[in-house]
Amino acid sequence: QVQLVESGGGLVQAGGSLKLSCSASGSISSLSAADWYRQTPGNTREFIAMITDGGFKHYADFVRGRFTISRDSASGTVDLQINNLEPDDTGVYYCYTYFRKGYWGQGTQVTVSS
Repeated sequence: QVQLVESGGGLVQAGGSLKLSCSASGSISSLSAADWYRQTPGNTREFIAMITDGGFKHYADFVRGRFTISRDSASGTVDLQINNLEPDDTGVYYCYTYFRKGYWGQGTQVTVSS
């Protein structure tokens, strides 16, 4: 079993920035590959970005350079930097990884005020 915990969410004004982190425990203690998703009000969960074990990164089209996924080897986390936040970015942000099967975190709330 793998437990994922997202952190770093909060309330921020439009134009601000946040750095979300995803950490793992259980069968794995350090994340080397993970995806970030989000669910905004009234919408289904959508893919934001992914990073593979080999460091390959892929982003959803809507990212437009505002989101950056990275891996922090020292802390064992996969992070998501979000810049120039917009009110439409409000939602719950989830981390996902695959280790024998898929695992989701519980999500972290991001609220952007206009």
